[in-house]
Amino acid sequence: MEYRKLGRTGLDISLIGLGTMTWGKQNTQAEGFEQMDYALERGINFFDTAEMYAIPPSPETYGTTETIIGQWFKERGQRDKVILASKITGPGLAWIRDGDIINRDNIIKAVEDSLTRLQTDYIDLYQMHWPNRGSYHFGKTWGFAPQFDANKEQDNFLEVLNTYQDLIEQGKIRHVGLSNETAWGIQQWLRLAEENNLPRMASIQNEYSLLCRYFEPDLAEIALAEDCGLLAWSPLTRGILSGKYLNGAKPEGARLTIETRPEHRTGAAVDAAAEQYINLAKEHGLDPCQMAIAFVNSKPFVSSTLIGATSMEQLKTNIDAIDVTLSQDVLAGIEAIRREYPAVF
Repeated sequence: MEYRKLGRTGLDISLIGLGTMTWGKQNTQAEGFEQMDYALERGINFFDTAEMYAIPPSPETYGTTETIIGQWFKERGQRDKVILASKITGPGLAWIRDGDIINRDNIIKAVEDSLTRLQTDYIDLYQMHWPNRGSYHFGKTWGFAPQFDANKEQDNFLEVLNTYQDLIEQGKIRHVGLSNETAWGIQQWLRLAEENNLPRMASIQNEYSLLCRYFEPDLAEIALAEDCGLLAWSPLTRGILSGKYLNGAKPEGARLTIETRPEHRTGAAVDAAAEQYINLAKEHGLDPCQMAIAFVNSKPFVSSTLIGATSMEQLKTNIDAIDVTLSQDVLAGIEAIRREYPAVF
């Protein structure tokens, strides 16, 4: 396994991180345990979860994934071997604190509830799942038109950072990070932390894959220059890059088959681009999923690539991508496809 720095925290996290959102919906507790056991054996020390998991989100599955991880900690006694990341939910889900914004009161309650479910005294990296003001993520790219009071947002940022400072001093969280943020947002968080001697964002967890490269170039530049690396979620674009959804296929139990929310990552352009990437991998004797993960791994602004799997076969294949180095011919082929299909969703 390869390891990279988590911002300026001094922590070394595995380049491949274990995503957990299927546990409690697509996967049972026993299957989650098996995945964690194997990941740790393979050198993965970075686990990422969130209070809203399992996915698709619902009042019934809320908190289930954290509960499974907590039970694993209790039964395995491996807490000290894991760098654990979790997230507070942004506004919009009525069953989580009435869908309210991220503020001091909600952060304190969310952290306490997560610690209880996780059966631990601390969370290594605590992230905001999405901004209060919204962003262009989750299918909002094409219609995104920001409208917010910048001064009011910055006041909230300071309230959040001061709350984080208190929680760090209490030992309940160690470091903080962003998720689904914009260039303006990350710069404001970093500036306010520096000016006020408050906790500095260590990372930004945004979607990034062969089919979704909105992180480039502006956020990538910030990530490198400010030591605030990307934790790349959905490197296989919800499994689309495996080819299992081509031609309208809906495999039983698969993520897009059971998804209850509208899915924006579908359509003719998505299928055409995915098919070209899959064919490119096969032309060079590569597994398409491993090629996709190796591509994300190759980026210097990436701190960890978060993989998720519903079967052990998928998990093992995805982790094995750590040993794949893409040739210049493959990288050139990827860029040629990107020029033809630059933004497919």
